[in-house]
Parts: sequence; C-alpha cells; structure tokens
Amino acid sequence: MAVMETTSRARATGLSLTSWVLFASSGPLAKAVMAAGCPAAAVTSVRIALAAILLAPVVAVLRPQALRFRRADLWPLLGYGLVGVAGVQLFFFLAVARVPVGVAMVLVNLAPALVALWVRVVRRTRLPGLVWLGIGLAVAGLALVAQVWQGARLDLAGVAAGLAAAVCSAGYFLLGEHGASRHDSSGLTAAGLVIGAVVMAAVSPPWTLPSGLLHAPAVLGGLRAPVWLALLTLAVACTVLPYLAGLRALRELPSALASVLALVEPLVAAVLAWLLLGQALGGAQLAGAVILLAGATLVQLASKAVSTSSPS
Repeated sequence: MAVMETTSRARATGLSLTSWVLFASSGPLAKAVMAAGCPAAAVTSVRIALAAILLAPVVAVLRPQALRFRRADLWPLLGYGLVGVAGVQLFFFLAVARVPVGVAMVLVNLAPALVALWVRVVRRTRLPGLVWLGIGLAVAGLALVAQVWQGARLDLAGVAAGLAAAVCSAGYFLLGEHGASRHDSSGLTAAGLVIGAVVMAAVSPPWTLPSGLLHAPAVLGGLRAPVWLALLTLAVACTVLPYLAGLRALRELPSALASVLALVEPLVAAVLAWLLLGQALGGAQLAGAVILLAGATLVQLASKAVSTSSPS
C-alpha cells in the first residue's frame, strides 16, 4: 500500500510539474503575439476561446458522461471557470501591463501562502512548521529569480491586479482540488474553459481581433511564425494540456502542496527566456532558483511525512 501511495504521489507530482512547465512556456509565446500588435486582453480571450472550442467537442463525443454535472455543482463550476480560468490570466496580464514582469510574478505566486492560510484558518487543518518554512524559502527564491529590486516606482493599480491574480490562482487550486475529487478532469477542464471563454468574450470579444493581424509575424528569438499559429499553440500546448494535467494531479496532491509546485513556473520561464531570447540568468537568479527548489522540496517532504503518518 505504501509503495502504491508513493508511486501515485510521484506520478501526480510529475503531472503537476508538467502542467507548470507548459504554463510557463506560454509567457514567451504570448509576449511575441502581443509584440505583433495584439492587446493582452485579446490574447487571453482568443487563447481561452480556442482551447474551449478544441476541447469541449472532443470531450462531448468521447466522454459525454464527464460533462454531466448536478445542480449542486453549478456554483463551484462557475467559480472555477470565472476565477481559476479567466480571472488568473486576465489579472496577470493587467498586472504585467503596469508593473515589471518580475514583480507581477512575485505577486501572483503569493498564492501558495494564501492557500496555506485558507487550509489553516477555514479548514482548521494544522500544517507543519516545515511547510511554512518551505513556502517562505520558495517565495524568497522567487523574488531573487524575478529580481524585484530592479523595478522602479510601482503602479498601485498594477499591484492590485497582481494581488487579484494571486487570489484567483489560490482559487484555482482550492476549487480545482474540490472539483477534481468529484469529477472527471477532462469534463471539468472543458466546462471551466467554456465558462472562462464566455467571461472573456464579455471583456474582449475574440471575434473583434483584426483578421489581418492573424497573418502578421510573431517573432520568438530566431523563430518567426504567423500569429494564428502562435495563438493555436497557446490554446493547445499552453492551455488545454496544462489544465488537464494540473487537474489530474489535484486528485492525488493536496492543494497546499500543488500550489507550491507552481512556483517552478517562473523558474522555467526564466530558463526559457535564457534559451529562446538569450536573457542569461545572473548569479542572484541562480541562487534564487536553488532556494526556490529547496523550499518546494521541503514542502513536498513535509507534506509526504504528514500523509504517511496519518491513520488510514
């Protein structure tokens, strides 16, 4: 039994890390699309709409039972689509438009601390001190990777948007954990994307994107691709697949642990920027990466110790 639990935890951890690696790869792609002239809100809207259009029909045909929800599931499902899909992406892009990207990343990745506080205060679940220490180390390492001290004067609206993104990100983990324990991850992902697409269509209708812009070149390092191909890649590889993998992982991982694993996203984004854009990591960033990974590992080990010591 212990071996099976360890294998299951390892598989879920791998799925969660894969999810955040894919999410991180969306940054350079989205930046290339925005540089081609597409507004941030429009990128978000088209990305979610395409993902919903591609996934929902497939799930409806191959796994129709996955889309059967009870009336009691309505509000959690709406909350997941509104907060965990549309809210995270929209508020993060609004923050990036007003504050340095590094600062925005630090703000949105305060989510693990918010999740831990929710678990402690609302669920009245006592977390080991090592979990809090790991979260603190991970956030400190993240600040070093992002080099937040290089930001000049901070825009209050941008900071507010970043904090709102952190709240929405915490909602993604908590609502996703709730939904993943009760529903098929493919159905939950499809429904969440459809709801998120409807919300974003009200904010920035995807059909208002100029058709001529779709054929403009999106430049990523030495690569050039039409905007439509970059948007399609964003929808499939950077939206559908990571949401599926992340929700599947939440069936085995507690939300407090899964949220800390998400801190590898900015680390992966920094590595991708180094590989694709030639933005080398400095000494402080490398040190921050080590501290971040040490903190995430500490939370992983502490959470595993709690789960193995609890009565079955």
